[in-house]
Amino acid sequence: MMGGGWGLFGGAMGLWGLLWMALLIGVPLYVGYSVLDSGSGGTDGGSLSVLRERYARGELSDEEFERRRKQLESSNR
Repeated sequence: MMGGGWGLFGGAMGLWGLLWMALLIGVPLYVGYSVLDSGSGGTDGGSLSVLRERYARGELSDEEFERRRKQLESSNR
């Protein structure tokens, strides 16, 4: 009567196995992509942040800060 097939539950178990495999592969790929993307995606904002930090420490004059800030903002457009 069984005929050697897995029946309904065998097919469902195979689908669950594929789902778990997709999760085990997909989640680490997504996390890795997110980490790499966040590191390289914010370079323009990061550049302005570094510029502000240098200005706050007194490494740049008012004129130098304004010149570099305008140059960064114009390159972002």
